[in-house]
Order: sequence, then C-alpha cells, then structure tokens
Amino acid sequence: MSQSRHVPVMLQRCLDLLAPALEEPGAVVVDCTLGLGGHSEALLERFPEARLVALDRDKEALRLSGERLARHGERATLVHAVYDELPDVLDRLGIPRVQGVLFDLGVSSMQLDEADRGFAYAQDAPLDMRMDQTTGMSAAEVLNTYPPGELVRILRAYGEEKQAKRIVSAIVREREKEPFTTSARLVELIRAALPQAAKRTGGNPAKRTFQALRIEVNGELAVLERAIPAAVKALSVGGRIAVLSYHSLEDRLVKQVFAAGAANTAPPGLPVVPERYAPRLKLLTRGAELPTEEEIAENRRAAPARLRGAQRIREDVE
Repeated sequence: MSQSRHVPVMLQRCLDLLAPALEEPGAVVVDCTLGLGGHSEALLERFPEARLVALDRDKEALRLSGERLARHGERATLVHAVYDELPDVLDRLGIPRVQGVLFDLGVSSMQLDEADRGFAYAQDAPLDMRMDQTTGMSAAEVLNTYPPGELVRILRAYGEEKQAKRIVSAIVREREKEPFTTSARLVELIRAALPQAAKRTGGNPAKRTFQALRIEVNGELAVLERAIPAAVKALSVGGRIAVLSYHSLEDRLVKQVFAAGAANTAPPGLPVVPERYAPRLKLLTRGAELPTEEEIAENRRAAPARLRGAQRIREDVE
C-alpha cells in the first residue's frame, strides 16, 4: 500500500469549512464519496457529537471503509448508492435535513491502486473503469462499440483532448483488427497517434483520454449535475457543503450551482427584495481554494484539487 492512499486531500481545510455546522450535538454530516474512509474517519473523530451517513457506489470501498469505521458503531451509516441518490437515502433513513455535506470527486485512491480495475494508465489492466462493477458498460465496450463521432465528442467534452480526431481514427482502425481489452494497448496507440509537440506537454499523453472514458463509463457529470443541487437542498439553514473537484468540468458545475444559489434573483429596480429572490447560499471560499505546496509534496494526487464551500442561509421559498 502506497502512503499516498492514506492522505485525504485538503483534509484540514474541509474539516474547518464544515466545523461551524457540525459542532452542535445531533448534527448529521454526509460524506457523498466514502472511498477508503479517510475523510469520514476524520469527521467522526473531530465531531464526536455528529452522526455520519456515507455513500459509495463501489462495494469493495464500502467493505474496506466499513472495517475502518467499525469502532464508531452506530454513529456511522454506510450506504451502497451513487451520490445523486442522496435524497432517497436520507428519506429511507428518516433524516429530513443535514448539517454538513462533503464531496471528494477524485477517483478513489483504491481504484487507482488496484491494477485490475483499469483506471490507471501507468500499468496494464483490463479496460473496465466502472466504479460499481456490478452494473453498466465497461470502458472496453465504449471503445469497441461507440460510433466514431460519439467517441470524438466524449474525448473533447470530457477529456478536453485537442487531438480527439486523431486518437479516434486510430482507435477505429485498430478495433476493426481486434477489439480493445487492456489499457496498455490503448496507451501505446495514443502515444503513436499524437504529434510530437502534443506529447511534450502535460504529463502522460493518455491522461485526457482515460479521464474522458472514466467520466462516460460512470456518467459522472450527469450524476454530479443532479447531486450538487440535491445536496444543497438537503442542507438545513446554517448547514455547510464542501466540494473537492479535480478537473475544470467538475469545478465549473459546482461553481455554477453555488453561484446561482448565492445570487440575488430579483428584477432590477425593486426597492425591497422579496424573500423569494434573496440568495439561499453564502459562498465560503473566494473562488476555488487550492492545495498548498507542502500538501502536494506529501500527496501528489492533491495537485489538481479545487475546493469550494457554501453555507445555506435561508429556506427555499416556493
């Protein structure tokens, strides 16, 4: 086990952002991305009066973090669910409102470190990439069956890959000879397809394609688009939400939801702003906060992280 698996990203800052809402006895905090349980464990330790509800779509993650959090007994409730299912989960548990919500949207360290899951481009593995391996299409199926135009769209939209057309032409040519099954062949093909100049910038040239496939396979952006507004809605007044994103597409989504919640939506020129137009959220971070250099040195996976926080300041008025 590499040490970086055990270092939750921007942990201290996340706890500090949520703290004012979680110090009350009986507070409920939701960790929407349980993973290996690093953030959850820290939440339970720092806020001894709080109750934790933690979600993950990955059964292996639930099993491992279940062992890690077992000593907290009844205070921790772990649920097999995707995070846009948060309203249903809270409904089933009979929890009308929560005081804190945390999202850490990075691929769990465990998934990157378990070679056979096919998330990492640094080692050869079956091209799977499903966070919940019991359902849905694998990355190999996407590569082997999607029409070329759809693959180009995915690489551009989700990977921000400028060379999408070149890469997809090579994929389509190769898959006709033999379907894709493993990550190494895809990495090799991407290296061969890219012009020299494109290989010199920004790390492994396969990184953007792998990100795009992972987002497509897991429906990540669509899930997030539903999940962030649902989480904001679940907050009680005074409740706080913290979201860690790892690429600009996620961060943009979070920024839009928070900005909309913090906006005054009254028509211009009203002498008094009626309550229904007043902001529902107060932003707790100026823009997105970044990890410190020390933190990046300690945990290289923190490097792309962007943290945004907001506080619920009033009820929705229909």
